[in-house]
Amino acid sequence: MADHFSGPRALSDPAADITDVYAFPSPERPGHLVLVMDVFPAAAPTALFSDAVTYRFRLRPVTATTAGGTPAFSVGEDEYAFDVTFDVPVRGDGGDTVVQLGTCAPPGGAQIPFRVGDEQPTVAPGLRVFAGARLDPFFIDLKAVLATEEQEQLAFRAHSVNSLDGANVLSIVVELDVATVLGPDTGPLLAVVGETVTSRGHPVRLERMGRAEIKNVIMQPKKFDPVNRDLEIRDLYNAEDAFNLSPDYIGAYRARLSANLAFFDRLDGKTDWPPDEQDVHPLTELLLADFLVVDTSKPFSNGADSDLEIERAVLAGRPHTTCGGRSLNHDIIDTLYTLLVGGLDGARISDGVDQPTQPTARSFPYLVPPNPKPPDLMAILAASSAPPEEAASSPA
Repeated sequence: MADHFSGPRALSDPAADITDVYAFPSPERPGHLVLVMDVFPAAAPTALFSDAVTYRFRLRPVTATTAGGTPAFSVGEDEYAFDVTFDVPVRGDGGDTVVQLGTCAPPGGAQIPFRVGDEQPTVAPGLRVFAGARLDPFFIDLKAVLATEEQEQLAFRAHSVNSLDGANVLSIVVELDVATVLGPDTGPLLAVVGETVTSRGHPVRLERMGRAEIKNVIMQPKKFDPVNRDLEIRDLYNAEDAFNLSPDYIGAYRARLSANLAFFDRLDGKTDWPPDEQDVHPLTELLLADFLVVDTSKPFSNGADSDLEIERAVLAGRPHTTCGGRSLNHDIIDTLYTLLVGGLDGARISDGVDQPTQPTARSFPYLVPPNPKPPDLMAILAASSAPPEEAASSPA
């Protein structure tokens, strides 16, 4: 599920568990870039951000090749980081409420204080900031995704149910004027990564996310990987610097990606992505460069062709035509499976879930308010993951 529960460490520390990262041009203010990081899957109404974690957006200028070359993207050395931290929560004046304050530190060293859950955005020169509980915008038929892996054939239905229907997350939204905050000569292509990092002592990267479903759909299955069949690889991958992968483990990542990508390719009974002479899948190196790529010079697009469009353009050897990145209402599961299974020109593949619980807004902070009575998501996920005979008797 996007990046929910993406490894043992994420399961043990939900406040540091990134569920999704989004990056898209503002639909209401041209020249502004919106960054969203959702954390804490299945957040209860009482959930709060961790005061021991730094929630970080990292941006770097990037250049895309237009001839299907390798690497697909060349990342610059300049980096722009937005660090968001939170105080220990305290009791409100009435004693019945809990108040949590936070600080956003954009490039340049400013400190922008805000209050968690304040529906009025905190405004600073070139910036707007929001943090608080929101309805989870991600949507997926998780049961069908798991069945596809188990049965080694597409198990999607024409009409299905969102496994995350009604669930909440904690969201951080930062909207920036690109020219004001990053500089007038920055871009237009930017690579975007979200991270959670320990705030105290020696900083340790707990999790990071670029593109959706790299870990939970593409890297999680072990049975197709003849090299690392017993290795839970996601915690290692989470600890990596997205812009500088460690040479110690990159061979393991390549082996897992190439093996699993080959599995997805054969789901339609034909080969759309023939491997090279070293048995490396054509998408392996592109996906190892695991960051969102957004074009800040192009307008917001919520259409079906925006997410992964810049990557697909590079693979096709043509200029991209949209802003790329990742928008909140986009059906990334359909787009991803269509690419992995059918290639650049394959028929669209759908998991049967076409929209979130509620469509997100076109105005800041974009995500809609949380569900006051969220479902027991863990029970739903347990039922989705159980064998058919167990799932029949599990709570829905």
